[in-house]
Amino acid sequence: MSAATAVDLDTSTLEAQVRGELIRPGDESYDQARAVHNAMIDRRPALIVRAANVADVIAAVNFARDNGVPLAVRGGGHNVTGNGTVDDGIVLDLSPMKGINVDPVNRVAVLQGGCTWGDVDHATHVFGLAVPGGVVSTTGVGGLTLGGGLGHLSRRFGLSIDNLLSADVVTADGGFLTANEDQNSDLFWALRGGGGNFGVVVSFTFRLQPVDMVIAGPMLWHLDDAPAAMRAYDETLANGPDELNGAFAFLIVPPGPPFPEELHMKRMCGVIWSFAGSQEDADKLLAPMREIGPPAFDLVGPMPHPVLQSLFDGIAGPGMQQYWRADFFNELTDEAIAAHVEQGSKVPTIFSSIHLYPVDRATGSVAPDATAYSYREARWAEVIFAADIDPAGNDARKAWVKETWDAVHPFSAGGAYINFFGDEGQDRVKASYRDNYTRLAEVKKKYDPANLFRLNQNIEPAA
Repeated sequence: MSAATAVDLDTSTLEAQVRGELIRPGDESYDQARAVHNAMIDRRPALIVRAANVADVIAAVNFARDNGVPLAVRGGGHNVTGNGTVDDGIVLDLSPMKGINVDPVNRVAVLQGGCTWGDVDHATHVFGLAVPGGVVSTTGVGGLTLGGGLGHLSRRFGLSIDNLLSADVVTADGGFLTANEDQNSDLFWALRGGGGNFGVVVSFTFRLQPVDMVIAGPMLWHLDDAPAAMRAYDETLANGPDELNGAFAFLIVPPGPPFPEELHMKRMCGVIWSFAGSQEDADKLLAPMREIGPPAFDLVGPMPHPVLQSLFDGIAGPGMQQYWRADFFNELTDEAIAAHVEQGSKVPTIFSSIHLYPVDRATGSVAPDATAYSYREARWAEVIFAADIDPAGNDARKAWVKETWDAVHPFSAGGAYINFFGDEGQDRVKASYRDNYTRLAEVKKKYDPANLFRLNQNIEPAA
């Protein structure tokens, strides 16, 4: 690509083609418009195109390609490595495109590429339905889905990609394609886990699942009980039904409600449980967990599914300095548990944690080559992250993340969930797709041979 930037170019033609807003350096809204979720990322695009519709997306893609300008595509802006922005290039911001159409009879939802999971939950919950995916409601549907889309419903209904029926895509040549099992099926295969490598998805069609109230919430234990809690957690999930889900975490308890004052700012471990069933059945399933310690805090009870989806929102807000690493795990051996407990006792801030998300049962029932997402035999996707408002502690927090990853990675499955990736390099991308990488590179060559869509966990076009 050339070294040209949008500053150097005549954008008058683009202005005539775009109904949405064009934002440039010096505009009043520029700093707000260029910001992404991770405040550690401070890039200055030459132009931000806030697309109002598909025609705007096509115009922006054509302009970037024809002029050799780097192009970043942004949905929710949560990508921790800052792939939703770029220095001296164009940011194509889909966030104004939030249209949602729900068909409750056929249990199908069509939604535009700028939607967040909170937008989707709001539109579907009134019908007692949900799209599986996400654990933070402000996360963009597009980025999360294209990377796989794990969430609280993954054991019961699979990943977001396992519920994706069709996608409308603007490709690098400015074309508009529908990808599903019958049309452009190679592209549809690649979109389901291959990230933003193949085009701009402007519309998703999802199968909806029956989800209304859930029995959910946190249990916390003191660190002395962490080894027993991790073993019992493993056994409880292994012996429980698909409807039971739980994300394990090491954390510092935030200094506020609903946590009691005596637990504020203590390092602890815990599980965010979710069960699609009755309170009585949930109590039976979780009885072994309540025999440990017992828990220092237990707030598992009935709540609407969208409430569960937004439980992490308060500690996962924008403006944090963030650094992440990731892995998959097939089992939690005694050695793996010991390494997690040791590093979990050093969590640096209330916004930092180690999370283990179950990705077995329905997720694991899909063949590893059926979609681009490869690690179907994994039981957990792990993310290790450190965050805080103050940038002064970035070096120390990064060091904890790297030290923790080094300590637990020897017990891992090898690759990682790409939505949890930090700056882990091309070898880790290949390791996470395994045998699917070669096929992905061929699809990339077909739909984006010049690698226009390269600001992502990049899959290089086949030679």
